[in-house]
Amino acid sequence: MAVGTAYRSNRSYTPVTAIWSCKIPLDCHQDACSQQAVNTNFVCYYRVSTTQQGQRGLGLEAQRQSVRDYAQKVQGTILDELVEVESGKRSDRPVLTDAIERCRQTGATLLVAKLDRLSRNLHFITTLQQSKVNFLAVDNPHATPFLIHILVAVAEYERTMISTRTKSALEAAKRRGVRLGNPVIQRAVVKSAQSRRASCLENYSRLSPTIRELQSQGIIRLKDIAHQLNLRGLKTARGCQFTPTQVHRILNFAQ
Repeated sequence: MAVGTAYRSNRSYTPVTAIWSCKIPLDCHQDACSQQAVNTNFVCYYRVSTTQQGQRGLGLEAQRQSVRDYAQKVQGTILDELVEVESGKRSDRPVLTDAIERCRQTGATLLVAKLDRLSRNLHFITTLQQSKVNFLAVDNPHATPFLIHILVAVAEYERTMISTRTKSALEAAKRRGVRLGNPVIQRAVVKSAQSRRASCLENYSRLSPTIRELQSQGIIRLKDIAHQLNLRGLKTARGCQFTPTQVHRILNFAQ
């Protein structure tokens, strides 16, 4: 799950169909966050920071549960749920962009479990507030725009301070003579090279008979052999198409 690894799906946003709802849906809910009636049709956005969290569901279930509890409390309807794996300090998040666009098209409210799941960037939140999309954070559903500004500003400041403290600690450790980084990096590099070489040799052994067959048919030039391998859908050890250079390496291995 990339800079910026995300869980996305190709979906058409024209029909509005609830994927989960309460028994008695209401049309709108008065909330202080926007100082106006907020549509209780929700598009839910969940975010985790690492691919491992996304694959294991760490944090996702807690976010989903709090969001669904809130939707049930206000007797709302969840139209869609989108999950993204990305750092909160980034503003270019494609799944969040999809969620906002979904809200624009349906008039729904963007619902998140916590405000920091949207962003810790004050400019981003301000821009979102000025758009035509209503958003609501379950951890503080009655927050006014002024309070939201304060909360996001504090979160942004804390993010900056954490980064500064971390850098200062690393510099102090360097001055003390502490060697930073992976203590077994050399062994890891050697092991990685050995693994790649073993994979290449295995692939060469598998392809050698095919290349000999092509040569017996009169296909001699490296370029032509590479072309035939690609036509057959064969791939290199790294999943790429063949080039004359790679064919040359396989022939040297076969000798």
